[in-house]
Amino acid sequence: MTVYEPPVSIYGPVTDWATDFDHADPAYNRNAHAIWGELRDTCPVAHSDRYGGTWLPVTHETVREIAYDTENFTSRAVVVSTVVPDDPAPIGGAPPITSDPPFHHDARRLLLPPFSPKKIAEWEDEVRILCHSLLDAMEAKIAAGEPVDAALDYAQHIPVNVISRMLGFPLEDDDIFRGFVHDILESINGEPEERIRSFERIDAYLLAQIEDHRANPRDDLTSYLMDVEMYGEKLPDNMVGGVILLLLVAGIDTTWSAIGSSIWHLATHADDRRRLVADPSLMTTAIEEFLRAYAPVTMARLVAKDHDFHGCPMKKDEWVLLPFPAANLDPAEFADADKVLIDRQENRHAAFGLGIHRCLGSNLARLELRVAVEEFIARFPDFELDGTVDDVVWSVGQIRGPRELPVRVPNR
Repeated sequence: MTVYEPPVSIYGPVTDWATDFDHADPAYNRNAHAIWGELRDTCPVAHSDRYGGTWLPVTHETVREIAYDTENFTSRAVVVSTVVPDDPAPIGGAPPITSDPPFHHDARRLLLPPFSPKKIAEWEDEVRILCHSLLDAMEAKIAAGEPVDAALDYAQHIPVNVISRMLGFPLEDDDIFRGFVHDILESINGEPEERIRSFERIDAYLLAQIEDHRANPRDDLTSYLMDVEMYGEKLPDNMVGGVILLLLVAGIDTTWSAIGSSIWHLATHADDRRRLVADPSLMTTAIEEFLRAYAPVTMARLVAKDHDFHGCPMKKDEWVLLPFPAANLDPAEFADADKVLIDRQENRHAAFGLGIHRCLGSNLARLELRVAVEEFIARFPDFELDGTVDDVVWSVGQIRGPRELPVRVPNR
């Protein structure tokens, strides 16, 4: 079983979450709810000198304000790291998520058809078959007396398989894609030179896939991107590659983390697990509540120009993190915000973002999350952590979810 190793930081351990925070410190995602709660009460817009200067608002109001402010904050770079991409606004390197208005609107429109509710619904049977196969393998390990891990053996395989098939990429490259996720989203506080080399490796892989599709056209999302026109012309290869990179990264780690966090909750909250098993009609509200309470995504912006934000002197090209999970836990926005209520009826959460970049893959994410949880508790209605909460290993960086989630299925 692979042991998760977080990247080594060039900054060292955090000394103070209000003045020296680092979202890539292993203690951050493990203790994120407590950190956000403390900052909300004492320092609702934290600052760190790391990464060339980074701001962290933690209230729903401030996160929302920045997300909608496209004049003072640019989206041309959305992953805080030791390297600021050269790709200029308004396109950025991975459109449309790295794009600013007005280009963003036109780029986003290109992706709406393949991610429409009708198109995504066609994948449900395939996702269910995949989950059955993964659960069969887990059950075989359990029967053989081997340990099982709901993250390594289950959650991480579902979105990577689906997005690979949508793009028409080799399924045997799943480990490569997970490596891309690690390089882009987790190895953010390492040496800048290594980060640049990792992007060069990714670019080379994507270019090879585009060339293969050019030589061997087929009916998939990559071919769609290569054939679609924008402003009367087909997209250049670098833009096709940027969009594919976005879909690979956004389509894998976010959903994998949401599935893992939901299973983590059910493994640590037996009453909710039993209630959901006994009453499947709660699944719809439960999924939305898991998304609210354990939203995986923190997005980022760059300060477009010197800007005083409620007394915070933000400087051009400083980073601003937008922790949508923290916004979802703000008691000023949600009643009983710190409680997970699987029958919560009113739930306008921000798990899929706020503003112009609201996740266009939300239909796919909801489908994969719902099916994954449904099939897991149908196969294993009684399960718990194998060990303690300290045995669960959490990701680092802007996507929060369990990387190792050992579970035990009693009496099998």
